[in-house]
Amino acid sequence: MSEPAEGGGHIANWVSLLAQALGGHETLAGRLLHQYEDLVFAAIIAGFICLMAWLAGRRFQQIPRGLQNFVETIVEGLNAFVEGIIGPEGRRFTPFIGTLFLYIWFMNLAGLLIPGFKSPTASLNTTIGLAICVFVYVQTIALRSFGLKGYILHMMNSPDSLMMVLIGLLMLPIELLGEIIKPSSLALRLAFNITGEDTFLAEAVRMGVWGVPLQLLSMGLGLILGTTQALVFSTLTAVFIGMKLHHGEETHTPTHKEVES
Repeated sequence: MSEPAEGGGHIANWVSLLAQALGGHETLAGRLLHQYEDLVFAAIIAGFICLMAWLAGRRFQQIPRGLQNFVETIVEGLNAFVEGIIGPEGRRFTPFIGTLFLYIWFMNLAGLLIPGFKSPTASLNTTIGLAICVFVYVQTIALRSFGLKGYILHMMNSPDSLMMVLIGLLMLPIELLGEIIKPSSLALRLAFNITGEDTFLAEAVRMGVWGVPLQLLSMGLGLILGTTQALVFSTLTAVFIGMKLHHGEETHTPTHKEVES
């Protein structure tokens, strides 16, 4: 943890050092590396997760051993986690929520545990991208659960009179805005927490030898914070999905007229 800290509250990483070696902002290569630094680290971590999944499944065994056994244990744990929030039907959403958790977790911890790396989740560009994925996924589930007409009526709070229809039309933009704000708040929380963690660590590094105790403290807190933030993001995503599924079931509940007929 003796690497020099760079400006902006982050520790220098190999991408920023490479960009400086290529001429910094004076050259196209340097500017591109600076601009897409977080994307480079995010892509590397995504590639690592894909590689581990491929290695674990390329020689499938009925009695798992080694990496396959380790990965299957993680998958079963994620299944139990998602089902505990959504219910038995939640297993089909484990691939999305589980991948989201692992991806965010690895990105959070990369800057702490891997020398020369940076946590991509310290950038709003990364976390807003994740929020967009969550928004699109949740709304797609809602459309499949309600149908287009049911989805619109749900966003209008299921009006049952002309007056309520007018009120629902006024409320529709607010409801849509609320659907956007939910994942966006997760993105802001995640980015600001990881940025604060990185800033604290960078300041401890600037202190040199005197800052070593603070570096160790920062790393310990960072491990807890990074894990917690990944859990919060994935847990609330599962809650958003569960709400759409449960509302979908409610919209298909027979009315009194349907029961009488």
